[in-house]
Amino acid sequence: MARPPIRNDIRTLRFLAGEMTQADLGQQVGLTRQTIAAIEQGRYSPTLETAFRIARVFDKPLEAVFQWAEEAGSDD
Repeated sequence: MARPPIRNDIRTLRFLAGEMTQADLGQQVGLTRQTIAAIEQGRYSPTLETAFRIARVFDKPLEAVFQWAEEAGSDD
């Protein structure tokens, strides 16, 4: 199964936010630590609402947390 074409900087942002744990972030946005880990590792794409919630925790715009990794050769 291919990875979702969305990459993120959650791990870096957690570190910069006083080494916030995955569990801490999950608690703030209503997800489990395991789900946060899967999002961070690119194994799971969050819903749009969840993506906004995560960005809000870090007081960042959505694009500063999540980026669309376009596939090479795509005409979209």
